[in-house]
Amino acid sequence: MAKPSPDRKPTDSELAILAVVWERGSATVREVYEAIRERQDVGYTTILKFMQIMTEKGLLEKDASVRPQVFKATRPQKQTQSMLLGDLVDRAFSGSPGNLVLRALSMRKSTPDELREIRKMLDELEGDQP
Repeated sequence: MAKPSPDRKPTDSELAILAVVWERGSATVREVYEAIRERQDVGYTTILKFMQIMTEKGLLEKDASVRPQVFKATRPQKQTQSMLLGDLVDRAFSGSPGNLVLRALSMRKSTPDELREIRKMLDELEGDQP
């Protein structure tokens, strides 16, 4: 199995596959294919090839001891999200997470539950200040 490179960012297509694998914990190519084809027109062999490439890149690992082969993500979803978000903050927001949050909040209306969670996080962050 290839080791995941710390700077290896998944493409949009790879993220769609990872989302299915993260949701299920592990998945076969057929399971990923069936989940993705509900949202977009895609071929089975396309999903198979992507998952083979993702295994080579270290984004997925496969258990070849069972048939059909089962794939798992090599990194947890939150770790991948943090890596992608950190890259976005650096590249698009000059390293300012505050600017990212302000832009994100101005883009779409947040639900009351989301706003409560945001307030809770801000309160916790303020509590960590000296």
